[in-house]
Amino acid sequence: MTTLNRREALALGAGTFLAGILAGRGVASAAVGDTLTIAFNVNLPSFDPTVGPSAVNPTIQAIYQSVFDQFIGQAPDLSFKPGLLAEWGWNEDKTKVWMTVREGVTWHDGSPFTAEDVVWSLDRAAKQETGNPIQFIWSTAGNYQIEGNKITGDVIRFEPTYFKWMAFLTGYVLPKAYYEKVGAEGFEKKPIGTGPYMFDAYEGNAFLRLKANPNYFGGKPPFETVVFKFIPDATSRVAEIESGSSDITLDIPYEEFDRLKSASGLAGVATPITDIGMIFINNVDVMLDKNVRLAAHHAIDKKAIVDRLLRGYGVPIDTLEAPEYAAYDASIVVGYDPEKAKELLEASGYSTDEPVKFAIQTTRGLKPKDYEMIQAVVGMWRKVGIEAEIEVYEIAKHYELRAADQLAPAAFYNWGNSIGDPTTSTGFAMFGPSPHSVWNTDDLDGMIGPLWGEKDEEKRIAGWKAVSKYIAENGYVIPLLQYVQPIVYKSDLKVTPSVAGSMQPVLVGRA
Repeated sequence: MTTLNRREALALGAGTFLAGILAGRGVASAAVGDTLTIAFNVNLPSFDPTVGPSAVNPTIQAIYQSVFDQFIGQAPDLSFKPGLLAEWGWNEDKTKVWMTVREGVTWHDGSPFTAEDVVWSLDRAAKQETGNPIQFIWSTAGNYQIEGNKITGDVIRFEPTYFKWMAFLTGYVLPKAYYEKVGAEGFEKKPIGTGPYMFDAYEGNAFLRLKANPNYFGGKPPFETVVFKFIPDATSRVAEIESGSSDITLDIPYEEFDRLKSASGLAGVATPITDIGMIFINNVDVMLDKNVRLAAHHAIDKKAIVDRLLRGYGVPIDTLEAPEYAAYDASIVVGYDPEKAKELLEASGYSTDEPVKFAIQTTRGLKPKDYEMIQAVVGMWRKVGIEAEIEVYEIAKHYELRAADQLAPAAFYNWGNSIGDPTTSTGFAMFGPSPHSVWNTDDLDGMIGPLWGEKDEEKRIAGWKAVSKYIAENGYVIPLLQYVQPIVYKSDLKVTPSVAGSMQPVLVGRA
């Protein structure tokens, strides 16, 4: 394995640019070779896709899915497909789970992938001490038995989304023998998976370089090398694609997307995805006042934000269920009503002269116009009697604060839910015991609790719709919009967009 330091990485970018100038043409029009360079919008804090805050970062999954395979796969249209499991399901009374493991797969070090790796990964994920953020899902089944490539297990507590999670966050299979040999520290230094690309070189906050897995069971990927450049700043990502230093980028400002997609040598695609922009409300300080919460929601003109800031690329929403989600209910409407917001605030003793004050946290550049959207929200709030101070942080800090239940009274976030189930949106975001929630009240927990193990699917979905209505009526969260993901790339590439918003290198080929 070779390594590349920061100076050499930057030199490569500068060299590419200089070569384009000397050739007498814009670098953006230069053909893509055997290396695909992606200007990526987040850093990679950890290589283990099953533990810690990064394991539940939707954006990072594109990297994890390049190196590791999941128990169950998911197509770009969100349909489920075989992954490292060829088949799966419950028995008739749903007291047992069963799985058939794919045969003929090898790890990146050449060792065979087996059913033991699957069981070890499931058992490890179910243990609290492991640090899997979704442990409370994986612990709902256990006592696995292996017979050849067949696995059976007991249902400890029926979880309707158990198999869906196998295609979602933390649903990755890791190598039992290798991990036990090198330990967590060794795995971070040299991770191996069964995925289409293999680890080659890494420098924190700078880049990750991957090499094609020639023995991948899904076929050798189209590029010999993939480089993820970690560039959280959206302006810098625009410069990367415009200069030709990178071949593809995502989540840039929409005005830049509209400009670049028509530029010579470039193309673009914008697809509605399952990510939503939302403002977490923490049940602390002034947010304990229902009037304040509802006023904050009614004061936001979501359509204006989408039209003016996002150039129409977005869908305003009033619940944490996007239109593609199983429990979406279009009849639940909060509505933009600044006069009502003023009345609610006045009832609690606040006005434009005596505003209610709190902090709101946001990322800047993670998603298109995230900071600018919160600036607009704060401006709308100011007109009705809310004075909010903006605090900017990196997404990693958000996860740290959220896990400790220390977010500000309001905090903007991008919530991804590629499996479209209400438990993985409203459930985990709003259920008090969830490590991903900062709203903790007995009334809401009492409504959500019984739905986790509901076996009647029609009743389960109806229950989640009722929860969404109750949340909207009480202002426990402020959903803003469903995102449309912009991707710009060199025109000699072909990109298959994913509704999950996961820009995997295997979805990029040559035109």
